[in-house]
Formats: sequence, structure tokens, C-alpha cells
Amino acid sequence: MAKVLIYGKDDCPYTSGAREDYAHRGMSVEYINVKKDKAGMKKMLELSGGRREVPVIVEGNKVTIGYGGT
Repeated sequence: MAKVLIYGKDDCPYTSGAREDYAHRGMSVEYINVKKDKAGMKKMLELSGGRREVPVIVEGNKVTIGYGGT
């Protein structure tokens, strides 16, 4: 099963949409709430080049900032 890592916030509809979509597609989703996890926030900022936009989605070596649905 493919795995995806999603950095986001609980109150972000785009984060929720991404989590639901990837799970629906049968992917294993690991979610890091950047509001509650300081190390997660630091890692997200590294991945996003300092951008504070969520979600930041990591699939293997591919990093996507934001989520617009499919």
C-alpha cells in the first residue's frame, strides 16, 4: 500500500479533503497537525521552502503544497 504524509491543521478544509481523498484511494495516510507538533511544523517549513500554507503533502520524493481535489 502506498503511503502519503500530510502536514496540516484540523480546522483546514483542504487538509481534511486531502486526508479523505488519499484514504478513499486506498493509501496509508500519516497526518501531522502542525498546530500541535512543533517538530512537524519545522519539518513542514523545510519541505515547503518556508511557506506556511497547508496542507503540505509528501508522496515519496514529491512534495505538493495545497490541495484542490481531483
